This record gives sequence, structure tokens and C-alpha cells, in this order.
Amino acid sequence: MIVVALDGPSGSGKSSTSKEIAIRAGWNYLDTGALYRAVTFIALSINSEKAEDILNKLALQPITFNSDPRDPKIFIGDLDITAEIRSHDVTEKVSIISALPEVRAELLQLQRKIISKADRGIVVEGRDIGTVVCPDAALKVFLTADIAARAQRRDAELAAESKGLDSVGASLSARDEIDSTRKVSPLAPAFDAVHIDSTELNLTETVDRIWELLLSVHFWVYRLLPS
Repeated sequence: MIVVALDGPSGSGKSSTSKEIAIRAGWNYLDTGALYRAVTFIALSINSEKAEDILNKLALQPITFNSDPRDPKIFIGDLDITAEIRSHDVTEKVSIISALPEVRAELLQLQRKIISKADRGIVVEGRDIGTVVCPDAALKVFLTADIAARAQRRDAELAAESKGLDSVGASLSARDEIDSTRKVSPLAPAFDAVHIDSTELNLTETVDRIWELLLSVHFWVYRLLPS
């Protein structure tokens, strides 16, 4: 089973790129950020940022993730919250909740459980995949883009909820600061990750570049990729 670890800051294109790679390879897909957003959704629903309260609620209503890259969905218990976790309120709080060590420890176990269930391969995106979650991943990529490009991409995603490019850029910068300076599993490239700057690349170009890297990792990867 092959693991591709794709890390990087918010708005760098991780989700779109990861899903396309997984579809092309016929593999599973995991958005670890969605798991942290789901936990943040829980925190907001119970009006508490205490790890103990969040984990108690999580024990009653576990998070599950559908790993199909064509239709990834996330649930709390039987409730589909795929759309709800993309709200502005969740976005503004997710880095704070994600920094809680107890939450990270709980979700680390969940991430590894989901990954272990992949039959042939899985593309996993996040901020600490290559450094913590899957340090032995066959391919590690750290995807970046300048703040202006990232703000434009995130602004387009937010659509009706957008508060303008300046506000989106400021929010991304604040998240970068929290994610890269937290004590547990900070946002950082693995020492053996390939850096790709997607500022001037479109989605197809970014996917093609990673696909070429994937094909060159080991000869046996070819046996797990579609012909």
C-alpha cells in the first residue's frame, strides 16, 4: 500500500490536487483538515473549547470519513456535516482547536486507522502528514503558494460568505502563524519532502508535476497505478 503525503498551508491547493491524484491513481483520499474541522464543529455545537468536553462528545458521536476522492464526505455519528465544516465560524476557530494536544492525539489515531484501511494506496493531505502521521510515506510533497494567490483561491471557495480579499488574506496569515508555531505537530515540511510552489501553476500542472514524482519514486509503484 502506497501513501502520498501532501502537506502545506491553507489555500495552497492541497485538497483539489490530492483528490485529482487519488482519482488518477484509483486510490483512496483523506482530508485530515476535514477531521479537525469536524472536531471544531463539535466544539462550536457544545460551546466549549476544552479538550475534555470535545472528546467526551466525540466518544458519543464518532467521526467517520468517506475516502472516495470523487465524493468525500464526513459524518459525526449519522449526521453528514460535509458542507457545515466549511462555514466561516469553523474556519476562524479550526486552528485554535487543532492546537489542543489531546485533540491531536485522538485524531492521529483516527487518521492512521483510516489510512490502514486503504487497499492499494491513499493520498493524505494536511499539515503534519509527512512529519508525524505518515513519516514513512513513499512520497512527501510540501505544497505552497504566495499569500495573494492563496487568498484569491480561498475567496473563490467562500463565494457568498467571502468578506473580501484583504480579510481572507489576513485570516490565512493568522492561521499560518498559529499552525506553524503550535507546540504539537506544527506546520512544517518533512526533511525529505519535495517542495512545489503552485503560485504560477494551475491545477492540471500541479497534478502532473506530482504524478511525475510519484512514478519516479520506486519501480514497484507502477504495479499499483492504472496502466
